[in-house]
Amino acid sequence: MSQTHQLLRDSLGRLVFVDARGHSHVGVHPVRAFPITAPHAGVGIMDQSGKEVFWYPDVAAIPSAELTLIEEELAAREFMPVIEKITKVSTFATPSIWDIETDRGPTRIRLKGEEDIRRIAGNTLLIADSNGLQFLIKDSTQLDKVSKKLLDRFR
Repeated sequence: MSQTHQLLRDSLGRLVFVDARGHSHVGVHPVRAFPITAPHAGVGIMDQSGKEVFWYPDVAAIPSAELTLIEEELAAREFMPVIEKITKVSTFATPSIWDIETDRGPTRIRLKGEEDIRRIAGNTLLIADSNGLQFLIKDSTQLDKVSKKLLDRFR
């Protein structure tokens, strides 16, 4: 089977997608179809104007060299710490300050309002802090007892 396309990084660090006709698309970026609910379901390669130039239907089927480039690019674009524990809240009214532990270490966030806690799917929650940073709770039922109790006061 011959390769119909190529994904590479140029000398300036930009991703370049070379399609089956040999046309180079410089400065492309990967976008997950469902980044939270199904991160391995599919990835589109988008050009600088937002047009899809290629579609990978299954992340598991992407050749390893291309997957490495895609994962590097996604890691730089998708900064979403996962909340593992809520240790303290300043008040049960909003705005409030939350002390949390994430997969990237402990931090403090400011919750402007209860509407900043959104249910994505099932027990998956997305919390936006006052700076616009998004924090993920993968499964609220898996949090410890104290975290669940604190979170329930805001939902």
